[in-house]
Amino acid sequence: MQTTSRILMVRPANFGFNSETAKNNFYQKADERSAEEIRNLARNEFDGFVNLLRDQRVEVMVVEDTESPVKTDAVFPNNWFSTHPDGKLILYPMFSPNRRLERRKDIVEKLINEGFQVNEILDLSFFEQDDQFLEGTGSMVMDHDAKVIYACYAERTHPFPLEYVGKLLGYQIIGFEAQQEIEGKLSPIYHTNVMMHVGTDLAVVCLESITKASDRLKVQQSLTSSGKKVIPITAKQKFNFAGNMLEVSNDGGEKFTVMSQTAYDSLNVGQIQIIEKYTTIISPQIPTIEKLGGGSARCMIAEIFLPKTS
Repeated sequence: MQTTSRILMVRPANFGFNSETAKNNFYQKADERSAEEIRNLARNEFDGFVNLLRDQRVEVMVVEDTESPVKTDAVFPNNWFSTHPDGKLILYPMFSPNRRLERRKDIVEKLINEGFQVNEILDLSFFEQDDQFLEGTGSMVMDHDAKVIYACYAERTHPFPLEYVGKLLGYQIIGFEAQQEIEGKLSPIYHTNVMMHVGTDLAVVCLESITKASDRLKVQQSLTSSGKKVIPITAKQKFNFAGNMLEVSNDGGEKFTVMSQTAYDSLNVGQIQIIEKYTTIISPQIPTIEKLGGGSARCMIAEIFLPKTS
């Protein structure tokens, strides 16, 4: 239940730097290369990533981004929808107006046409009217087996929609504040999946970024009580996307931890050995997507937990 062998990824048409999201995503960096060069690099990185996953027999449904309207962040579909084994599909309220264009009815229809069972579509975009946001599995790191949602509150992760999703799914919410130092000032971490990952047997978490000692303890105890081996990472490793991992499986049930090459290179030998004790590592090279998009490997994957009807 914690992992799936079926995932959806959106091949970018107009990937680029998004000034709207850069307001609170300090991982984004502008680039002087031409828009065409950046788009081509992003597509090549995307294709290489998909090939690595398919080489390991992970089922990847690739959806082409539409040329119009322009959606610079379409490569990160995990922020606008999530799917669940009871046939629920949830659409999320997005902070950036230009990212709301990523919610595509045709992608939902494609899932249905591919034989996935969608029993209920829960559209939470109404929260946007009150400036309340919750950006999917960017804002929430879910332990499906333990039925727990971990979330750090920030401009893109508000308590009301978070509690709403908790009630919809019957999951306990463990909310906390997490900060990072940017140019000498402390700022909230914009997405939870930047600073933590939960797999079947492993959890990777930047405990030092959690502001309150009581919250650090609460998160650590919750993870260990659900049987996870906790791997702490440093703030520096977090800035290299070491918290932005996802566990997937293949058609044979083999488990993989997906992280970027940037994240892999930031880990020490001991951390890598622990991860490899439980899973095989897949590490795509996606430097352009990371630099301009401010997101990494986990953000590019939308998990498909829906039951298959055929």
